[in-house]
Parts: sequence; C-alpha cells; structure tokens
Amino acid sequence: MPLRLVRLDARLHDRNGFTCGEPALDAYLRHQAGQHQRDGIATTHVLIDDSATSRILGYCSLAAAQANIEDLQPTDRKRLPAYPVPAVRIGRLAVAIDGQGNGYGALLLGHAMNCAMQLRTQLGVKLVLVDALNERAARFYRACGFREVAANAMTLYLPLGKG
Repeated sequence: MPLRLVRLDARLHDRNGFTCGEPALDAYLRHQAGQHQRDGIATTHVLIDDSATSRILGYCSLAAAQANIEDLQPTDRKRLPAYPVPAVRIGRLAVAIDGQGNGYGALLLGHAMNCAMQLRTQLGVKLVLVDALNERAARFYRACGFREVAANAMTLYLPLGKG
C-alpha cells in the first residue's frame, strides 16, 4: 500500500467520497478546497494510496499567515522583530474514518511541516499555526509539540527553529 501526498486535483480525487466524521471538515474538502486552491487562498494536499488514486485517505490545507509577537510564549519572542511573525497556517487536517488510528494524521502533519520548512528557505517563515477545531484536535497538536498562543487555547503554534 504505497501512500503519496499530492496536491488536490478535483478531476482526479473523489472529494464526495471522503468522510472523516466531522461535517465541517468534510464540507470544506467538497465545496471550498478546490476554489481556495484556484484563488490562491490555500493549497490542499491529499493522502492517497497508489492502488486507488481517486480515494482520499486524508488531507491538509495550508495557507500563508502571521502571528502577533505578543501572542507567542515569552521564550519564543526572543530575537523576533516587533511586527507580525510570518507563518504557515494548517487550515484543515482530517483523516477518513476508516483510516483513523493508522498514523495518517501524523503523516499529514509531517507533510505540512516539510512544506513549511521548504517555504522557510525560499521566503521566510518562523511558525506553523493551527486553529484546533476541538479539544481532541488540540491534544493531538500539543502532543506533537505545538504551544498555545496567549489569546486562545485552541490556536497553537510550533516554532520552526533555526535554518
């Protein structure tokens, strides 16, 4: 079962067949992901199996973002400018119900981090942000090292460290 992460292609990938158990995440993939990608708002990356390339096992959407320095933990503010800090936002991350528990979420998160690191070398990115949908999602991100911003316990970030 060779897995791959590729950019969403509405002509190839079955968005309507994807169900993760969270209606808002299913609806985003079906109705907005393609439009956001075309309009340059966000890119959506889908996890597929090479033996069934139209079936989406999971997805994540990424967009440019920024964070206010005041929202970061005091130790993460060192050596940062007083203006907003450049970031990548994980807008959505979801795994199909029948694929949950197989590590696909960690695989998608790793892909998002790799994309952020590539952008860091080309553009300048300091953080990865995520707005956790619920406490279960927030626990997942915290377990991966994300930290809460000062203003909102459901918005978390992960510094990318030194290049």
